[in-house]
Amino acid sequence: MKTFEDMQAFGKEGYEAAMASAAAMTKGHQAVAQEVADYAKKAVELTTATVEKAASARSFERVLEVQQLYAKEAYEAFVAQATKVGEIYTNAAKEAYKPYEATFAAFGVKAPQ
Repeated sequence: MKTFEDMQAFGKEGYEAAMASAAAMTKGHQAVAQEVADYAKKAVELTTATVEKAASARSFERVLEVQQLYAKEAYEAFVAQATKVGEIYTNAAKEAYKPYEATFAAFGVKAPQ
């Protein structure tokens, strides 16, 4: 049977792990928010530049060329952004799990890879 002090220490460890985990997730969310804001700014700049190029085009073929280039660049930027945000979330989840590793290991649960 555990003593009161043992139970108190276990509760304190759990609280500290929860706070460290929450801090890691908060940091991850902040990084995602910054990435999304940067991406939005770049997307607006790309769109503005594309509209300016299309407006100054002298032929319909050039307008189509500008539009196709925009579609390609926008798609590539989106895929890169989605990959980057996914990596940030993955890293945040790993960091949030770290404070619990010792506790889970005590019960025989291995860390996800």
